[in-house]
Amino acid sequence: MAERTDIAIIGAGVVGLAIAAELSRTSRVVIIERHESYGRETSSHNSGVVHAGIYYPPDWLKTSLCIEGNALLYGWAEKASVRVARVGKLIIATEVSETPALERLFAEAQANGVPDLRLLTRVEVQQLEPSIRAVAAIYSGSSGVIDQMQLMRSLLSAAEANDAFAAFKHTVSAVERNADGFELTIVDPAGQTSRLEAPVLINSAGLAADRVAAMLDYPLDGDEAVPWLRQSINKGRYYDIVNPAKARQLRHLIYPLPHTSRSGLGVHVTLDIDGGVHLGPDTEWLAADAPLDYRADDSRRDQFVEAVKTYLPWLAADDVLPGHVGYRPKLHDAAGGPADFLIWHDRRYVHLGGIESPGMTASLAIARHVARLLRP
Repeated sequence: MAERTDIAIIGAGVVGLAIAAELSRTSRVVIIERHESYGRETSSHNSGVVHAGIYYPPDWLKTSLCIEGNALLYGWAEKASVRVARVGKLIIATEVSETPALERLFAEAQANGVPDLRLLTRVEVQQLEPSIRAVAAIYSGSSGVIDQMQLMRSLLSAAEANDAFAAFKHTVSAVERNADGFELTIVDPAGQTSRLEAPVLINSAGLAADRVAAMLDYPLDGDEAVPWLRQSINKGRYYDIVNPAKARQLRHLIYPLPHTSRSGLGVHVTLDIDGGVHLGPDTEWLAADAPLDYRADDSRRDQFVEAVKTYLPWLAADDVLPGHVGYRPKLHDAAGGPADFLIWHDRRYVHLGGIESPGMTASLAIARHVARLLRP
């Protein structure tokens, strides 16, 4: 006989946990996660940056939910004692010829409602970051860094305080619709199967979200009633600046001006909550069946250092070592343009697709958005 709950959530990344914390206030929630703990894929292998919502078109969910989520995240971190720091971000122009594009990005971000932005002159940039090469910059005061694992732990604790249950090391092997909603077949660590019934199913499976949708026979390439659901996987590597004297010179997040598209941000400088300084990520498109390998390798050291020479001319190859590796679920491939988040509701099924950056920043706002979709 199947167990029953009000809401089943597949995936215990930061977005799934935020949704669980929100919905468990009024409903019984079960979270199913195939790994041994939360956030083992995308959520723990990102930069930890709290984004401001600068780069996206005004009508995208990435814009509205990132701006809303930014404020919610700082508020949550304060209340839940999660380590966070508003270190600020500089988006820089390294040549005078780039300043018109920088000014356009600034005007668009202001029009979208991004708070705490300033245009900086060369002198003002040098006052903030004396060691970088830049002729102008956008300063984003609401950008910061957060402890991702503490954040997820706090979200899980909030959900569990509302009697939500997280089933780790359990894999969803099948999903079917029935008269009452959904029936999930779940495999436990011993290989035993069980069934869970729920009137509401939330697919927050991250890199595997399209595979879950396929279990319900949704056409992954979309049709007149179904949006595009198929995801491509994009790999990103980081390098760490391990020369202590050089790392200490950098005080802010530093991003070059995007040249190709709003989602191609280039190799940038990030800080972490413990004071580490990192370069990345780069981007590599993977074949659909490629295995995910989170081991760092040193194959792109020269490319990384060369990529940042325009604004960190003093950085040498010996100053860096390979850092962590992450994977992004994208709703387009190498030939396509950037895509917005997909948050699609169909008869009590909620599909979250392409939840890449700024997904962590937007997580609490995404949770509220899902709650609104499910209201009668």
